[in-house]
Amino acid sequence: MAAVSMAAVKELRERLGAGMVDSKNALVEADGDIDKAIEILRLKGLKGVAKREGREASEGLVAVAQREGAATLIELVCETDFVAKNEKFLALGEKVLAAVSDAAATTLEEALAAPLDGSTVEAVITDESAIIGEKIQLRRVTVIEAQNTAVYLHRTSKDLPPQIGVVVGFSGEDEKVALSIAQHISFAEPLYVQRDEVPAEDVDRERDLVTEISKNEGKPEAALPKIIDGRLNAFFKQIVLNEQEHALDSEKRSVEKVAEAAGITVVGFARGKVGA
Repeated sequence: MAAVSMAAVKELRERLGAGMVDSKNALVEADGDIDKAIEILRLKGLKGVAKREGREASEGLVAVAQREGAATLIELVCETDFVAKNEKFLALGEKVLAAVSDAAATTLEEALAAPLDGSTVEAVITDESAIIGEKIQLRRVTVIEAQNTAVYLHRTSKDLPPQIGVVVGFSGEDEKVALSIAQHISFAEPLYVQRDEVPAEDVDRERDLVTEISKNEGKPEAALPKIIDGRLNAFFKQIVLNEQEHALDSEKRSVEKVAEAAGITVVGFARGKVGA
């Protein structure tokens, strides 16, 4: 059995991002041959992938790639923040994002089947999961198609990659205002751009709820329509972007008014948060 040097262990860890003990054991089994040790780690890791399927993956990153007429947002998750800030995981995120964007994938299924390194995105992720020893999963793929796109990525910790990502699709030229709207979306969490996008069943459910609440409060019958409309308007302001007060606007205007003043129109948006 060949002696295993710390230099070899370090090189193997740097190449794969594997743990020290796993790297040392693989080198011992491979009689110090680094290439053989890599294959040993891959094979052992792949056997453990199925066992990791049930584990919670609530760390990771969001990333965005912009191209002409569109932007792609992905969420790549892992189990621990230690891996989330690992250079190998960050590099994997970059490769996956580029592959998904280049393939113009619009669904998770299409993204996983996108070509990458002579294989597919799904196979490469599985391989990296085996080596790193954690569950790694491409959880979200969203594409916004628009004349222009603005991107905001937010780090919840300076030591971690971006955990929240927003893409705003817009027509017009004012990128600065579009970016401010993306920042607003990152914490205001709207669900729709405008009121008519809200499903009718959701509106009916909310109307029934606020009607019952208003009646139970003993409000005068004649005043009920106005009270109900007011509460419905408050409901829309919670979930409709254009009706929310722009959090960064000194004049406290709605997002729609801010956009109009800048000569832009928001046509769509996507918001992704790791683990959400």
